[in-house]
Amino acid sequence: MALWTRLPRAEGAVEMLDGPVPLSDLRECLADIARLNAFFGGRALTLLHVKQLAARLPPGRTLTVLDVGTGGGDVPREIVRWARRIRQPIRLFALDREGAAARVTLDLSLAYPEIVILQGDAVDLPVRSGSVDVVISSLTLHHLDEAGAVRHLAEMDRVARRGIVVNDLARSRTAYALVWLATRLFTRNRMSRHDGPMSVQRAYVREELRALCEKAGLFDARILAYPALLRQCVVRSK
Repeated sequence: MALWTRLPRAEGAVEMLDGPVPLSDLRECLADIARLNAFFGGRALTLLHVKQLAARLPPGRTLTVLDVGTGGGDVPREIVRWARRIRQPIRLFALDREGAAARVTLDLSLAYPEIVILQGDAVDLPVRSGSVDVVISSLTLHHLDEAGAVRHLAEMDRVARRGIVVNDLARSRTAYALVWLATRLFTRNRMSRHDGPMSVQRAYVREELRALCEKAGLFDARILAYPALLRQCVVRSK
């Protein structure tokens, strides 16, 4: 198929990360995701938008953040490091559906008492409405089918007092090629090499993302494109 045609979405595809895998493989894969997240700027992108939403808080008030689908918890740890640097009190809840991922996050976050590990579903958050300042997710949305993605967005918005940040891949043939190459050059884990390109195939394009937001009732959400990072973000400020 020609390079200039749109990459079809791999609906119904399954990533190895979505199923039960040996803990050693999971640890390696999550470490790869964290390393690539840092190298290509995906982690910094989430932090940028968290900073903007947090700037509206009264001085000295504790910032509360919920990270949905936290994986290995690299994004929460980055946010806590920023909060420490500027002496911003923070409480961060790192939630993942899989108990094994929550265990990895717990092991890696022992030096971060600001982080609380939770187990729960991205489409049915075990959190009261309006109880958290900022709700974020990174590389979670593409794991969900359309109905699940709509529910995920609506649940994040329900819980958030100040706003939400949804950071995910943008599907394109260029992104697929670059992620395929990166996972061959910088990783050796079989899960990383399989799931990286597959994640791009499962991601949504801008028009699809806009439709998901509208179905979730997020009519005023901004969809921001970051082509150089192969990412796009849904940001809604309340």
